[in-house]
Amino acid sequence: MHEVNEAVKIKTLIHEMLIQLGENPEREGLVKTPERVEASLKFLTRGYRQDIEKVLNGAVFEENYDEMVVVKDIDFFSLCEHHLLPFYGKAHVAYLPDGKIMGLSKIPRLIDIFSRRLQVQERLTSQIADCFMEHLKPKGVAVVMEAIHLCMAMRGVEKKDSSAVTSAMLGQFRNDPRSRSEFLSLIGRK
Repeated sequence: MHEVNEAVKIKTLIHEMLIQLGENPEREGLVKTPERVEASLKFLTRGYRQDIEKVLNGAVFEENYDEMVVVKDIDFFSLCEHHLLPFYGKAHVAYLPDGKIMGLSKIPRLIDIFSRRLQVQERLTSQIADCFMEHLKPKGVAVVMEAIHLCMAMRGVEKKDSSAVTSAMLGQFRNDPRSRSEFLSLIGRK
């Protein structure tokens, strides 16, 4: 990770960008835009500054439960690393416990850590699945993410109704078609 140069603030760069775009950053509607954009970008990329261990905060518990745990339709928002435009949608996560379960509220929090960074959807999906495997050590993890990308809707191909679907299937979800099929059925993707 690169060190942030505090001498050059994001707001200074945004001020210059407004000039380069042909705008007057001193006009009434734009005077505070550099500060607002800086605050917004820091919020939208806060995942870089979050610690997974602190977010989990002891919420992994010993439990003799071995059936699938699914949390679906989790809203997420991210920024495309290629154009710095938003992509957003729903995440669906399942795991097969192997003696440990996770507090359910931690699942969307983990998704937020990775989605609140500059991303591509494919990497985002894999990072979430890998995080569950590392911290929970389940028999398997499945992640499906469905997103609308404004870089495709607002520019480029300008296809506003298209969405991207990515998946990561690890452990038993990769090796056992029945587990994979049950998960996809539970999230309505069969």
